[in-house]
Amino acid sequence: MSRLRVRVAAYVIRCRAVPELLVFDHVGLPRAGTQVPAGGVRPGEELERAVLREVAEETGLLTASVVRLIAVEDKPHPDTRQPRRTTFFHLRVPATTEDAWRHTVRGGGGDAGLVFACRFLPLPLGRPLADGQDAWLGRVDPRWATATGGASRRD
Repeated sequence: MSRLRVRVAAYVIRCRAVPELLVFDHVGLPRAGTQVPAGGVRPGEELERAVLREVAEETGLLTASVVRLIAVEDKPHPDTRQPRRTTFFHLRVPATTEDAWRHTVRGGGGDAGLVFACRFLPLPLGRPLADGQDAWLGRVDPRWATATGGASRRD
């Protein structure tokens, strides 16, 4: 039996004339698709601390703050089918946050050295995110819901 991987994911919102969601693409790996910051929780790490760490690691942003927990999703990894539980959080950043930038992941983790092209997209999104990561945007604001099809959830 496979061990459950515990993860967090961040809906980082920048409020301007139109609210915007922070997303990124892997430079040189377009098949990975457009994503939100997400990743594994370390043993003993609090979920809110983990989501702030993942945002910082994957985007370089240190100004994000947690607003609230949005949803907990039980859904296997799309490639390996290994079980995983992802807790989605709503975060905010200042309206003055840069529009777009590239960030190189540092540290000793599996993403070290990857380059992510970060940017804000207006909400609601025009297209779904990779792996249905946008499934819970409607819980932040019902006007932001996207049709991604059947998330498996635990509420």
